[in-house]
Parts: sequence; structure tokens; C-alpha cells
Amino acid sequence: MKNNIKRKHLIFTGSFAFLIILFLFGMGYVGNAGITYKNGEKQLEEVKEISPVITVPVILPLDKVLYDFKLKELANNPIPKVIEPKIDPKTGEPIPVPAITPKSTLWPVKTIYPNDGAILPFKRVVAYYGNLYSKKMGILGEYPEDIMLAKLTEQVKKWELADPGTPAQPALHYIAIVAQGSEGKDGKYRARMPDSEIDKVIEMAKKVDAIVFLDIQVGLSNINAELPTLEKYLKLPNVHLGVDPEFYMRDGKKPGKYMGTMDASEINFAIDYLAKIVKENNLTPKILVIHRFTQKMVTNYKNIKVVPEVQFVCIWMDGEGKQKK
Repeated sequence: MKNNIKRKHLIFTGSFAFLIILFLFGMGYVGNAGITYKNGEKQLEEVKEISPVITVPVILPLDKVLYDFKLKELANNPIPKVIEPKIDPKTGEPIPVPAITPKSTLWPVKTIYPNDGAILPFKRVVAYYGNLYSKKMGILGEYPEDIMLAKLTEQVKKWELADPGTPAQPALHYIAIVAQGSEGKDGKYRARMPDSEIDKVIEMAKKVDAIVFLDIQVGLSNINAELPTLEKYLKLPNVHLGVDPEFYMRDGKKPGKYMGTMDASEINFAIDYLAKIVKENNLTPKILVIHRFTQKMVTNYKNIKVVPEVQFVCIWMDGEGKQKK
């Protein structure tokens, strides 16, 4: 494993066929009386006052029927075959078809519904991953902004063509706190990206109506210390969270040399933190992505909370390196 090199062209396919949620903000202006001069005297111009008009975010109610349908569709559960009854040649009557007991499935899991305005499972999130300082950590930093956004837009169109029933939601997944090989000033083996870089990504996202994931690699720090540093961004309706257990190091081990682990209690801290932000700011559910690609990377996973304010995505597959031709 190369230190700090994590090439992921992320495609979140958890539960994604989504209601498009438009956040429209508009502000009118209050008109003031203007002053002009007529015959050498000041006179007030009559200016109509325009009351401030604020357009609040449109939050679509959760369609529970569609939600259940999409989960089953995405799980690829086999559709039971319809057996046509045969005709008895002697009697001309249909031969009774034996009842078929449906096989039990482990997915979708019985759980709570998310709050109104949830992205998953109604949309497929197609995200580009990386860091603007590095060309080796993912496509987000590999190409100039215009080329990268054009490529992302092209991928979104391909997914929508492949599955017209599931709208594709573009996303930029930015590593805002990066695990590194050097210990840094505080010995935590992680570097926090400056606000100016995070701001750049958020502005990029606006150009293609993308959502943003801010990713945390804690190194020798912990989620309790790192997550609050991103709170002002997580209060934005289009910003979500990713956390890398791979770089959640323990016992002084350096990131990049050993595989890290994250416990359910630490994930629950992130869930509670996001849920609090959602409640206090009247936001739609946040997506929390935990980059888990081995079983041991998350311990006590059965204790992970499920809350309507946070959509939890934990297990996925990703790739590193170039595709074989």
C-alpha cells in the first residue's frame, strides 16, 4: 500500500434512484427613497418598497412505496417465476400448481425510513474522488477543473443512459483531512486542508449541480477531534461526510504501513454529530460513507446506530490502479 495514495473513482450505488431535490435560495431587496433636486430644492422620489422574499428549500416528502421498491430493485432479488398451469388431457381441467414457498432474503434489511428529502435510494451518486494537491490520490486532482468536470458530466450521462429509472447525482468526494507519512507539528500524521481548498471544491460542485463529500483520514488523531473542524461546511445542505477506517490508526502505528480500524462507537459519534447538525439547521438527511473494504476495518458493526437524519453507507467495492485493456 503506498502511503497517501488512494486512487478511487467512486461510484456510490447503494440505494440510488432519487428524487431530484432543488435547493433554491432567492432574496429580494428593500427599496429606499431616492433624493433628487428640482428647482433647487430637495425632493423625495417615490420608490415602492419591495418586501424581502426568501425562497425556502423545497423538500419532497419521502415516498415509502418507491423507497421499498428501489431497495428491492437494487438488491437484485430474483423475481419469482410464474408457472402456467398445465391442462389434464383426460379431463380438460387445469392441473393444480403446487404452492412455491418464497426464499427468504437478507436484503433489504428491515430498518427505519429516512427523513423527507433523502437522496438514497432514489438517486445513484456518481462521485469523483481525490485531493487538489495531488494527481495520484484520485481523478479530482488529476486533471484541470474544466476537464475533470467534463469527465464527471460524461460519466453521469452514461449511468443515466444505462439505467434511465435511476437519476444520477454527480458528486465531488474531497479528502479534506489527509493521512500522511510525516508526523506533522502535533504528531498526528494527518494534514488538514485549508478552507480555501475546500471552498474551491464547493464552488466547482456548483457548476455541475453536484453534492460534496468531505473525507476524513484521521491518522493518529480521532474522529472526535477532526469532525468538528468541518462543521461549518457540514451545515451546508449539499455537503456530506466520508471517513476512512483504513487510516484510523491505533497504538502509534503510522498510516499507510498498516490497515487501520474504526469501532462502532466512533462511527456513532459521527452519526450523532451529523444528526445534530441536521436537526438544528432543518436539513435533509446527510449521507455518511465509511470506506470499509475488509471486514476487520469496522469492529462491533452490529452496534452502529440507525437514525432518520443520516443515511449510512458502509460496505462497498472500489479499485486502485489502471484498467486492463
